[in-house]
Amino acid sequence: MTVLVALPVLLPLTAAGLSLALGRFADLQRLLGLLVLGVIIADAAVLLHVSDQSGPVVLQMGAWPAPFGITLIADRLSALLLLVSSVVTFAVLIYSIGQRITDYGRERSSTTFHPMYLMLCAGVSLAYLTGDLFNLFVAFEIMLSSSYVLITRRTTATRVRAGMTYTIVSLASSLLFITMIALVYASTGTVNLADLGGKVAELPQGLQVALALLVVIVFGVKAAMVPLHFWLPDSYPTAPAPVTAVFAGLLTKVGIYALIRTQTLVFAHSESWNLMLIIALVTMIVGALGALAQNDLNRLLSFLLVSHIGYMLFGLGVYDVIGLTGVILYVVHHITVQATLFLVSGLITRHSGTVALTRMGGMAKATPLIAVLFALPALSLAGVPPFSGFVAKLALLQAGVGSGTTTGYAVTAGAVLTSLLSLYAMARVWTRAFWGQVKAPAPDPDPTDELVVGTASSNRPMLAATGVLVVASLVIALVAGPLGEIAGRAAGDLMHGETYRTAVLGGGSGG
Repeated sequence: MTVLVALPVLLPLTAAGLSLALGRFADLQRLLGLLVLGVIIADAAVLLHVSDQSGPVVLQMGAWPAPFGITLIADRLSALLLLVSSVVTFAVLIYSIGQRITDYGRERSSTTFHPMYLMLCAGVSLAYLTGDLFNLFVAFEIMLSSSYVLITRRTTATRVRAGMTYTIVSLASSLLFITMIALVYASTGTVNLADLGGKVAELPQGLQVALALLVVIVFGVKAAMVPLHFWLPDSYPTAPAPVTAVFAGLLTKVGIYALIRTQTLVFAHSESWNLMLIIALVTMIVGALGALAQNDLNRLLSFLLVSHIGYMLFGLGVYDVIGLTGVILYVVHHITVQATLFLVSGLITRHSGTVALTRMGGMAKATPLIAVLFALPALSLAGVPPFSGFVAKLALLQAGVGSGTTTGYAVTAGAVLTSLLSLYAMARVWTRAFWGQVKAPAPDPDPTDELVVGTASSNRPMLAATGVLVVASLVIALVAGPLGEIAGRAAGDLMHGETYRTAVLGGGSGG
């Protein structure tokens, strides 16, 4: 059973090298990627079932015991996020394959996209499954290197600037990250997450606070937390729709996951975390107001992405089982819905030829299926019942009211206001892009880049992949009861941490 923990990392890494070798055989390259991601979905489903029924599944690499070796561990939280992320990456890959076949023909292969996409998937999997800080750093570097290639394929000047912004900010946060690891190791003599929980508690209070704040800054940059969010709206909108979708759906959530894991397992809190609650409120409001000021559809969605990171920080700031349950539900919901909206944005752009809302119109008449594919995740993102966003937000609002603190009440009110602002932003997109008279597609402003727009065409795989994610978001709402129970048990594990520590340090299975 323990070998299943390594497969989500080793399979895509191996397949990336094989995909590069198969660069001249387009169909084999595509089939390989889909097969690998399909296996990871099945693997993650098994890991979720086993970890929920029997406890965390632990692999000590090379049979070196923790905390001296490399530990991979799948508990309820990591297995759940791995499963949801794998479904999203699988659907996005189908969309990307359909888009490329439509634009360039079936026989034209890509020597970079598929290997780098698989590398990105391996980095995401490693981030969820690693049991130590250093390999978490390695996971982020794998994601950074592959995402830089993906964001700058068939480069233009605009995309180079956006890519450089993304890379420079990511490298700066990586320097802070490795510095933080060095300080933690110098202070405690270990980087194993399970071992750090006890070691950090023995440090002087001031040093604990300093290290905890450094961790918040490092992962706050990765998660696009205000005021460390400035890079995201300038970076994501320039990439092709599949790349933007997987970035928006996964990369910021990996930062949130790392923040949750470290702040519960290593830097545990005894009550509501007022600093994080304030950051959450500012993130929600600033992101929502930024979205309302945008005419560019992708930038609007990027600011809403920033805004909704605040909801996840809200649950972490409340710091109880209900709050963390809400965070887990919200991450699962947001991974799916945000990726879906960026895929729909790609479909809209292909038909309208522009990302400017003021130049769109009448798409509900011209493309009613795309209108439906937009409306359902848009309502979910705004938290309209009975969609998945409402289920997740309800848990967070209950946690905020139940906190019994003035700060908690204020953030709860801010969360309600942000939901209304998000609904208004989605309504603006709907009225400008889908209502009114049908407008002719604008010509492609740069036919030489990777973004092919204004073709008024999208094939069945692209529509089907988007539809799969829309259905997935509906399924999340339908299974809210069982999913909430799993999230509640995962939140209980996070609050207490002994299950994780015992699995890693006291009886985890070796490999």
